[in-house]
Amino acid sequence: MSKKVAVLVAGSWGTALASVLAANGLEVTMWTRGEEQAAEINNQHRNSRFLPGAELSPRIQATTNMGDAVQGASAVLIVAPSSAMRSVVNQFKAYYTSDMLIIHATKGFETESLKRMSTVISEELECEEGHIVVLSGPSHAEEVVKRCPTTVVVASLDKAAADAAQALFMNAYFRVYTNRDMLGVELAGAFKNIIALGAGMSDGLDFGDNAKAALLTRGLAEITRIGVEMGANPLTFAGLAGIGDLVVTATSQHSRNWRAGSMLGQGQKLEDVLNSMGMVVEGIRTTKAAYFISQKYGVQMPIADQLYHVLFQDREPRDAVEALMGRDPKTEMEVMKLETWEQWHS
Repeated sequence: MSKKVAVLVAGSWGTALASVLAANGLEVTMWTRGEEQAAEINNQHRNSRFLPGAELSPRIQATTNMGDAVQGASAVLIVAPSSAMRSVVNQFKAYYTSDMLIIHATKGFETESLKRMSTVISEELECEEGHIVVLSGPSHAEEVVKRCPTTVVVASLDKAAADAAQALFMNAYFRVYTNRDMLGVELAGAFKNIIALGAGMSDGLDFGDNAKAALLTRGLAEITRIGVEMGANPLTFAGLAGIGDLVVTATSQHSRNWRAGSMLGQGQKLEDVLNSMGMVVEGIRTTKAAYFISQKYGVQMPIADQLYHVLFQDREPRDAVEALMGRDPKTEMEVMKLETWEQWHS
C-alpha cells in the first residue's frame, strides 16, 4: 500500500483519525469544502472550528479539490455526516478505483431510506458492501487528538480489508480490534446515540445516577433486541461498539448527543439546541430512523419511541419519562431469536 491516506471530510472525528494516521508515519490529505479551513490546516496546522487548541502534524494537508485529496491514496477514510454521506461519496466516485481500501467512521442512517452508511457507500461506488470497513468504538475526538489511550474496532466481511485497516491505525495509544460482524458494529454505533441523548436529557432533568444507570441498561437491551432482529451478533453489543461506545457517549460532556439531550432536558427547544451546538448531532437523525426501523421489524424500542415524540412531536421530557416508567410490568430476561443466536454460534 502507498503511504498516503485520504480523509473525507475535515470534521472533528476525521481530523482526530487523520492525526492517528499521521502519527503512524502516513501522509494524510483531508478534503474539505472550506478554503479557509484548508488554509488553516496547511499553514497553521490547526482545525480551530472542530478541535480548538489541538496542534496537527505537518503530515496532514488539506484541499478543497476532491481529485487532489484522493490521488495516489491507497486508503480512503470517509467521515462525512450521515446526511451528507451519499453526496460526498457521489463526488468521490469519479476518482474511486477498486484497489482502494474504503473505511468509514460515521455512526448513523440515511433517514429517508433507513440504510446503513456502508450500504449507501456501496451503492454510490457500485462496489461490494462486504469489502468496506467500519471503524467504531468508544472514542472522543478531543481525547484521541491528545493521544489519550483509546480502543476501537474495525469490522468487515472481508478479513483482509479489516486486517489492513487495523494495521493502518494501530499504535501505542490507539488499539484496534477486528470483528467480522460488520452489521452489528454499524448498528451499535448508530443506535447508541439515541440512548446517549436520553442520558443527557435525564441529567438535564436532574434525575440522578439511578435513572441514568437504568436508562443505559435498558437502552442497551433495546438496541441489542433490534440489532439481533436485523441479523447482528448479540455479543457485538456487549463489546467496544456496543456497551463501550454507549458508556462513553452517554456519560461525557465531550459527547454532542449527551450535551444536546441535557439542553433539551433543561427546557430548550430542539431548533435552539441545534443552533447553539454548531455541529451535527447524529442521535437526532438516528432517533427518527429508529422510530421507523422498529416499526418495520416489529420490535419495541420504548426509549427511542419516547425520544422521537420529544424531538419531533413536542412531548415534554418529563411526560416521556412518566410514559416509560408507567409501562406494563415486564420480565428483565428477554428471549432473543434462537435461530439468530445459533447462526452466530455455529
